[in-house]
Amino acid sequence: MGKLNIKPLADRVVIEPSQAEEKTSGGIIIPDTAKEKPQKGVVVAVGPGKKDEPMTVKEGDVVLYGKYAGTEISIDANDYLIMRESDIVAII
Repeated sequence: MGKLNIKPLADRVVIEPSQAEEKTSGGIIIPDTAKEKPQKGVVVAVGPGKKDEPMTVKEGDVVLYGKYAGTEISIDANDYLIMRESDIVAII
């Protein structure tokens, strides 16, 4: 993961989603059509926050977010999500 040339505005963050599970704990391989969207990822860029609301997350944090949160973007053949900090439910 190199330096990302994107600076989110206000309370937005850019997240690199974790890879979807390839197989179950029992060893069954999951086909692409049945894979769950990942709900965990690494924060790669953080906006400055709002005037009266400082940002809680920082670059490098591993976070959990809602299943349908954020907007998918692709930069240099890598997929990212950009979302508001309020869409993040936890830092792990």
